[in-house]
Amino acid sequence: MIGTKVTIRLRMGAHDAHYAGELVDGARMLALFGDVATELLIRLDGDEGLFRAYESIEFLAPVFSGDYIEATGELVKVGNTSRQIRFEARKVIANIRERGMAPSAADVLPTPVVVCRALGTCVTPADMQRKPKGMYLTALPIGEPPVPGPIVTPSSEGGGPRTLPTLEKHAPEVILTAAIVGAELTREQTPHLPITPQEIADEAARCREAGAAVIHLHVRNDDGSNTQSKERFGEAIERIRAKTDCIIQVTTGGAVGMSIEERVGPLACKPEMATLNCGSLNFGDDVFINTRPQIKDIAARLNASGAVAELECYEVGHVEEALALVEKGIVQRPLHFQFVLGVPGGISATERTIRYMAALIPDDASWAVAAVGRFQQPMTEFAMRLGGHARLGLEDNIYISKGVLSEGSAPLVARAAAYARSIGRTPVDPTRARAMLLTKAHA
Repeated sequence: MIGTKVTIRLRMGAHDAHYAGELVDGARMLALFGDVATELLIRLDGDEGLFRAYESIEFLAPVFSGDYIEATGELVKVGNTSRQIRFEARKVIANIRERGMAPSAADVLPTPVVVCRALGTCVTPADMQRKPKGMYLTALPIGEPPVPGPIVTPSSEGGGPRTLPTLEKHAPEVILTAAIVGAELTREQTPHLPITPQEIADEAARCREAGAAVIHLHVRNDDGSNTQSKERFGEAIERIRAKTDCIIQVTTGGAVGMSIEERVGPLACKPEMATLNCGSLNFGDDVFINTRPQIKDIAARLNASGAVAELECYEVGHVEEALALVEKGIVQRPLHFQFVLGVPGGISATERTIRYMAALIPDDASWAVAAVGRFQQPMTEFAMRLGGHARLGLEDNIYISKGVLSEGSAPLVARAAAYARSIGRTPVDPTRARAMLLTKAHA
């Protein structure tokens, strides 16, 4: 929940003006911050809580009756009972108030004016907290300043680009994907990351119980190195199918330096889904190469195998490339995008990134977020609040507390499922996920 923001927008009326009949009292901004803080506490704790103190307050520009003010609060720190919130109020529409202009004349400001900033602390007594503590982290860096924008109802016409998503635009259902095996790591580094086919199958079953409908699958050699061997994938897939009904989504990404023939090996196992990496990337200190001819080649092989593509995008340009492939008929509907955020060398893990990438894709496409390391929880929770889906697991997030790491990926899935339910979204089972991801009727 760290990084959660809520916003209210109000027009200042004559009853708000205090000085000279036009200038609004600065205390009115603090009253708006109090309302924003109350909503944040309700979402976090299920209780209105109490406002304890302001650490700082800055009044930066005048506010007049007739102005529209947008007040935003961002949760930046969570203690046992204290919740620190950063506030900002912006003027987004201004009454003109110029000689010769009608009193009712007003303009939408091209650049909103920050009129007040504050940092405050609220308290929710422990016995009043109605939400589980495991649903939020205890500390993350302060996020970006709030981005103003009108609340626009998305177009009902399919096929074209969607309007910019707005906070709390929920779809009733959410698909959780468990990425349980990933980068090359030793047993000593991650003793509970599954390596053998049976370990992978057991972890897949635990994730299914926790709320996952899709298993994003990498497979390893006995020494822990990644492999795209169809034999190793085939054994793992057979064991998974014997234990759970989850959709199996294999990777064709492989590792840096793998040939196309190696990367498409898992397609011989006839998975229901497979990833299609939609561009090259500076991947940490390496470079993952995906030329346009290679992308087209893998897409053709994926189509021939009967698997539905998950379009993995590590950059905005990857989204554009995927859309070009769709337009040329190289990638077939239904379309499902995976925005992978926070990889060193790739696009950053921010709310602004998610909003922009989701706004690029067609209305008839589904999308999800996978974010690495400490960004996983806040970014996937934000995606769910926007109506997207989420990928969780130790493949993307090994930099977590030992208590969670020791239990594998299933606790991460369970935490995401609990959060989804708390905002009114229901994690779907694999049967429903198949209807949403794999059938043209749903697309």
